[in-house]
Amino acid sequence: MRVWRFVFVSVSTLAMIGCGGASAPAPAASESAAASSSAPSGAITLPSGYPERPFVRVEFDKLTWRPTEGNTLGVETAVVEGDPSKPGYYLTINHFPAGVMSRPHYHPDERYVIVLRGTWYTDEGEVFRPKETIPLKPGDFMRHPRGGPHYDGALDEDTWVAISGYGPTHATVVDGGELFARSR
Repeated sequence: MRVWRFVFVSVSTLAMIGCGGASAPAPAASESAAASSSAPSGAITLPSGYPERPFVRVEFDKLTWRPTEGNTLGVETAVVEGDPSKPGYYLTINHFPAGVMSRPHYHPDERYVIVLRGTWYTDEGEVFRPKETIPLKPGDFMRHPRGGPHYDGALDEDTWVAISGYGPTHATVVDGGELFARSR
């Protein structure tokens, strides 16, 4: 208990110092004069051309769902940002119906996954073993390394996951068969 109290006090002290306990060095006289003539005290000057891109808001219930590549069992994907088939950042949300998983496959890009709804079951390797998967709950995160064989999906409930990466991307099934299979 005493160790945890020490850790808590230490972390709290560091957080307070990082949030304003230390002050920045005073500006040089020439910088101070230039700053006072261009902006009122306490004002923030935004970079020119800000923002380069507009703000985007996407409502989950208004997403456009399409069958996922290699899909025959109801798995759907909604593209939130970017285009996974082209170079650049992408963000998708995948919906796995209960009882459906991907089979062992890999991607040419590193992917980052956060569970949104339901329980997402995951495993690594080239052998499909749904009963030995590791469950991840909403808010949990997983990183898929580029070229790393894995499989994942839903067992007993529908599951939604957000997946991001830098395209172009696609799935290559390890044994060349179908991408999706029944998990039970």
